[in-house]
Amino acid sequence: MLSEHHDIDHEFPEFHERLERLVATDPEFADKVGRHDSLDNQIRLLEELGQPIADENLEKMKFERAELKDIIYARLRDI
Repeated sequence: MLSEHHDIDHEFPEFHERLERLVATDPEFADKVGRHDSLDNQIRLLEELGQPIADENLEKMKFERAELKDIIYARLRDI
């Protein structure tokens, strides 16, 4: 089963312009977005290829992705 993309721009299309502006002007925010999207790509690849990884490790990655998503969403809404 193919997983869905969960990159930030895909998750929050209504904030596309704000996202681009913050990524361009706030290095800390850009780092969080980059970490989120990198984790998303890693998770998707692991799921697609059926790579051997302990369930708890995959769940940890998904939890970190969700935490970053929450932080990013809160920041996008604060503008």
